Amino acid sequence: MFKKKSVCAAVAAAALVISASANADTTLNSVKTKGYVQCGVSAGLPGFSNPDSKGNWQGIDVDVCRAVAAAVLGDASKVKYTPLTAKERFTALQSGEIDMLSRNTTWTLTRDASLGLNFAGVNYYDGQGFLVSKDLGVKSAKELDGAAVCVQSGTTTEMNLADYFRSNNMKYTPVVFDTSDQTVKGFEAGRCDVLTSDQSQLYALRIKLSKPENAIVLPEVISKEPLGPVVRQGDDQWFNIVKWSLFAMINAEELGVSSTNVDAMLKSDNPKIKRLVGADGDKGEMLGLDSKWSYNIIKQVGNYAEVFKRDVGADSPLKISRGLNALWKDGGIQYAPPIR
Repeated sequence: MFKKKSVCAAVAAAALVISASANADTTLNSVKTKGYVQCGVSAGLPGFSNPDSKGNWQGIDVDVCRAVAAAVLGDASKVKYTPLTAKERFTALQSGEIDMLSRNTTWTLTRDASLGLNFAGVNYYDGQGFLVSKDLGVKSAKELDGAAVCVQSGTTTEMNLADYFRSNNMKYTPVVFDTSDQTVKGFEAGRCDVLTSDQSQLYALRIKLSKPENAIVLPEVISKEPLGPVVRQGDDQWFNIVKWSLFAMINAEELGVSSTNVDAMLKSDNPKIKRLVGADGDKGEMLGLDSKWSYNIIKQVGNYAEVFKRDVGADSPLKISRGLNALWKDGGIQYAPPIR
């Protein structure tokens, strides 16, 4: 009997050692040790991830990185940004060069199941479209038979483009570039008739043209492009932290909690709000964070509505309407599981 207990105790002790060793290698511990989140972003896409004139990164994807830093480190500014092309982004995450990828990246089956990566939610629901010069006289994508099309390589955009033209019995000539900046320069230089990308990206690229008013986005949306943050598989704790950092901002909008009123909401009698701001139970402990994790996100970064309006919506140069990105209760499809 004594020996059996000793064996059980030894096994349990060994399990604890293995667990502690594994825990020491988690992304969370790595981030806490170095004191910042290394976040992969685009090489410069207005509204999503783009440095301002002072070199400060801004955008809806950047704010997801900032939310994670606020949750983990209590300081949304504790982020270092790695600009990545579409070809570089997944390798950088797989190799451990970055802790997370937040770079207008479409969630697909292939990417989710074959790259060793996990998508942690959707911070922007998008769809692929077409940008043309008004001088072309085209009002519909169905009129683009025979067009030369500027497109970025290493993206779902290339495949969607081929599928769309083939299904509509149309021909086109692809003009392929490595970066989105190169595609818009190619378009402006007349190397192609059409520029194709996610519609949000088209609005962002259009403002880079010398005469933005001379270009229009055609009405057709030819694909589903759910864009969101990505992490490596095999670290469920970090996966949950990134996922719930995004969900916290969406839940905050739904509950009417913002960066300007979150302090007052600490005294709310609403149990949903109390759980959100950490005034009722310690939900942070489940994530390996302190009880102020979601409060810090809302206070320092804002709720989803604040982020959207500031980065791509009414207060930004892009002026994109909420559309699909409105909350589910407001006619959109943005929806987050409850914090409880």
